[in-house]
Amino acid sequence: MQKIIINGGCPLNGSIHISGSKNAALPIMSACILTNDNLELSNIPNLDDVNTMSKVLSSLGVDVNKDNISENKMILCYKDSEQSIAEYDLVRKMRASILVLGPLLARKREAAVSLPGGCAIGDRPVDIHIEALQKLGAEFSLDQGYIKCKASKGLVGCKIDFPKISVGASENIIMAACLAKGESQINNIAIEPEVIDLVDCLKSMGAKIELTGNRTILVQGVDEMKGTSYSIIPDRIETLTYVIAGALTAENLLIKDINISHIQNVLDLLLKLNINVDVRSNEISIKKSLINESIELDTEEFPGFPTDLQAQMMVLMSLGKKKSIIRENIFENRFMHVSELNRMGGNIEISGKKAIIHPCENFLGAQVMATDLRASVSLVLAGLVANGETTLNRVYHLDRGYENIETKLQSCGADIKRI
Repeated sequence: MQKIIINGGCPLNGSIHISGSKNAALPIMSACILTNDNLELSNIPNLDDVNTMSKVLSSLGVDVNKDNISENKMILCYKDSEQSIAEYDLVRKMRASILVLGPLLARKREAAVSLPGGCAIGDRPVDIHIEALQKLGAEFSLDQGYIKCKASKGLVGCKIDFPKISVGASENIIMAACLAKGESQINNIAIEPEVIDLVDCLKSMGAKIELTGNRTILVQGVDEMKGTSYSIIPDRIETLTYVIAGALTAENLLIKDINISHIQNVLDLLLKLNINVDVRSNEISIKKSLINESIELDTEEFPGFPTDLQAQMMVLMSLGKKKSIIRENIFENRFMHVSELNRMGGNIEISGKKAIIHPCENFLGAQVMATDLRASVSLVLAGLVANGETTLNRVYHLDRGYENIETKLQSCGADIKRI
């Protein structure tokens, strides 16, 4: 099993190119089912989750051409296969596999997708997906762990009110509505940049979609979709992870190929902490910063503070001068990294949904274990500044969402290697 070894205390100096967004790439890849034409994607990150989605799509009859994956390019072409079942052995590896349900149902009028199963960071039920697709005219049953659905007469547009904001459900239902008959009004949708990126790609494929504000979207169904060429947005969570890395330990770190508008909400918070940052049109220069202020924040749906950045922010505030508080409101089990950070010398208390972060003088190198994607990268950040050697186990979590992280950090002077 692979491990990452970090010898802390080496300042970062150089530049890092930000990869394409994983959370935008996965639903956009699923959209290839909506057409028989080529969907040519660029700025696709080379990640384990992308590889898993490629396998899921291949099993459903999609021709996945990854010859140019080293150049972050991919061509997808759905062959209108008879196969409409997303098997358990593939779906269990990644919950985002459920995103093939809406496109399959819209295109094939039937689909079966294995229930994704458990999740390390908490329950993420698919009930919202199913209830919305039922309103569009689908019939569902549960059989031996599979969601089986049919819409023998096709999907029909309607009004859908999501009971709570869900990124995955928003993406699934928007894709399904593209080929439904008539107009769908979908209320209380997620407006994360990754959702908007999917909408932009679908529009370039011929979908008729209008965002009307107040988390409402109108989708006028079309008879068929066409192929397109599309570039995935930069990954905002990767961007902000490296911003925090720079604030922790950089002489001068340049973060390139970013979208400022997608991270402005978090940048505003970091600027209140007086981090040493220079923001330009599509890049950020950052240096090591003293954090003399405290924060009290809640994770929220966009444009609120992202849950995917909670663990990284905890590392930054641990080296601040004052006590800070973070409340996790999205997932009920997303503080598993706290015990590992405390093993490295952190002083963090958990009280229900609240993490109380007391300042610590510094982190200390230790053997640590990743429990999920964002937890794993918080341990990398702590290791970069720690006294001594940190060994990170279960790095497969890291490989799901950070492309070439050790290579990017090595190029900027970090003492980090994979064994």
